[in-house]
Amino acid sequence: MAEARSRVKDFRHRLKSLYEGQSAQAHRFRYGLLAFDIITLAFIVGTSFIPRSHWVEIADVAFGLVILSDVLARLLISDRPLRELLHPVTWADIASIISFLAPLVGEPLGFLRILRTLRVLRSYQLLARLRADFPYFRRNEEVILALANFVVFLFVTTGFVYETQHATNPGIKNYADALYFTVTALTTTGFGDITLQGTTGRLISVGIMIFGVTLFFNLARAVLRPRKVRFECPDCGLMSHDPDAVHCKACGRLLKIPNEDEG
Repeated sequence: MAEARSRVKDFRHRLKSLYEGQSAQAHRFRYGLLAFDIITLAFIVGTSFIPRSHWVEIADVAFGLVILSDVLARLLISDRPLRELLHPVTWADIASIISFLAPLVGEPLGFLRILRTLRVLRSYQLLARLRADFPYFRRNEEVILALANFVVFLFVTTGFVYETQHATNPGIKNYADALYFTVTALTTTGFGDITLQGTTGRLISVGIMIFGVTLFFNLARAVLRPRKVRFECPDCGLMSHDPDAVHCKACGRLLKIPNEDEG
């Protein structure tokens, strides 16, 4: 029994070093997780253009098992597993797992797969590494994150529109049609060639317009706002400063912000 506990403890330590450590192996592992998330999204979108087949269902199960392993690993290494379990992103992952591992349930749960997109937001634990590895990311972090939020919203909304409409709405046959409707609703262009019928359809359209426009304005603000640099003030902790700042605008502390070529 003691040996088994020791093995579990050692396994947990190795997992924790991969998910939270600072070694080169840990950084490669987390970049690998980010790549897997992107591949998952590409699979979800790509398979919407082809009929269901045996190989697609096999791939579904494979993706579901990998996501299940990821969730179990995160719960195992967490110091507060109940808090981790109750996290909204964990619930989104659980919904994705159910939809991937239960192909026999059919299309009604298909839209749950797109919730895996929310994991991209969770991957922002890589922010510190991305800042260290990519000067372009450091210079444009706010714009990149605003764009990521906007793209995530597009993915989730497009997936929801597609899965709830393609069986009954002749105007929406694949993700491209759903994306087209989402963008026209989000921009309030409203060409009228594709509409969502009934009260539910109208409510979906209203939600897209309200939340989508908000995220779009946040993106536009991030793009048009004068560029800031991230540097923590030793006294007050303010993180955002003008590129040529000499003193902290909040407390007046003398700053020594390194140049990009030094960071």
